[in-house]
Amino acid sequence: MVTTSTLVTGQKANVQLRERRSPLASFGLHATLVVASIVAVFPVLWVLLTSLKPAKYATTTDFVRETTFENYTRLIGDTPFLTWFGNSLLIAGLSTVIGVFVSATTGYAISRFRFPGKRGLMWTLLITQMFPVAVLIVPIYNIMAKLGLLNQPMGLVITYLTISVPFCAWMMKGFFDGIPQEIDESGMVDGLTPFGTFWRLILPLAKPGIAVTAFYSFITAWGEVAYASAFLVGDENMTLAGGLQKFVNQYSSQWGPMAAASVLIAIPAGVVFVFAQKHLVSGMTAGATKG
Repeated sequence: MVTTSTLVTGQKANVQLRERRSPLASFGLHATLVVASIVAVFPVLWVLLTSLKPAKYATTTDFVRETTFENYTRLIGDTPFLTWFGNSLLIAGLSTVIGVFVSATTGYAISRFRFPGKRGLMWTLLITQMFPVAVLIVPIYNIMAKLGLLNQPMGLVITYLTISVPFCAWMMKGFFDGIPQEIDESGMVDGLTPFGTFWRLILPLAKPGIAVTAFYSFITAWGEVAYASAFLVGDENMTLAGGLQKFVNQYSSQWGPMAAASVLIAIPAGVVFVFAQKHLVSGMTAGATKG
């Protein structure tokens, strides 16, 4: 159990450590952080500036020469970008909502109940994370073909759930393990069903875990390329992942429109991150350490 005196002692130790750090070590630490920040920001800044350059300067370092929004207007006006964008939003949104519900209910069941096959289910959730995407494309493709779900948004949603749910369910199980079971018992005393207890009492306490699950499910569906390229054909069905490939072919590369598309694609992911960021650290830490 962590006491107030322990926290105060730890804070004093951190202060003393900073005071003992030499100016050279402090300079080295800050220089490393600055370099790391530049390395992280540079590719994003390069793409942003490339999206604002004419085609003739696309592969040059003349970033502020003849700045234009032509790449954005061409992208939206001359390509099915908005259709791809809408398809991606639909698939990512469904993958997030269904993934959060399935992961949360699965994690709660594993955390609270005893049932035949529980240990096997837990091992299955772990083992499925060991297989790379390339190995699973062919079997999942055959299953979707037999079910008539190829070139259908729901087929891709189900495919993405096979990626996100095992990891998120295991993480949610660890998070639910940290919520006292007395809360469940009080719900039962008040006449709530197991699902009612989960929905009305436990789920509101699991907001950090839900945020991490939603963020992971959304990013998995939003940025995935392999499955989207293999399972969807036709401009009216493609997602952004498949649509971006049309800007690079054997004979030419349209770097400007592709950079503009990359900037627009990053906006929804950034918005989701902004809403989820305050819960991400606590949710990931809880899911990783409690169990």
